[in-house]
Amino acid sequence: MSIFPKPSAQNRYLVEHVSLLRRSYKYWTGQELIAPQGYSDRDLAQQIVEAPFAVLAHNNAPDPVYTYGNQQAMALFAMTWVELTSMPSRLSAEPPNRAEREQFLEAVKHQGFVDCYSGIRIAKTQQRFRIEKAIVWTLLDEDEKACGQAATFSRWVFL
Repeated sequence: MSIFPKPSAQNRYLVEHVSLLRRSYKYWTGQELIAPQGYSDRDLAQQIVEAPFAVLAHNNAPDPVYTYGNQQAMALFAMTWVELTSMPSRLSAEPPNRAEREQFLEAVKHQGFVDCYSGIRIAKTQQRFRIEKAIVWTLLDEDEKACGQAATFSRWVFL
């Protein structure tokens, strides 16, 4: 079972975790994950939850588990919050694609971020889809120590 609470108004849409995603994204890319336009951190966290693009994050455990997925990511993977945040992220790829995925994530660890990534993923329903032009970055805690990785993408093709 997931140890991560589902984003909601009651927990401010996980504003602290989303702030980590946003801060790390800006650190690596020099850009905003979502334009702040004078919004509060809580409002930005809600906007990311409801965004039409996917945002996912996993921790840095030996077998990383998803710690975040916005509504678009959950819809693509056909999973509930509990299902997604209970799943090792490697299971988002089919077995033949996992080695390539792992090599790519190692490259991200060394480079900090990579843009324009494409890869095939699989939903709980067995629907395969290719993500295109994804940006994947390393999450950094307050001490700039790596604490996971995140991805965002707005293009996918069902196969």
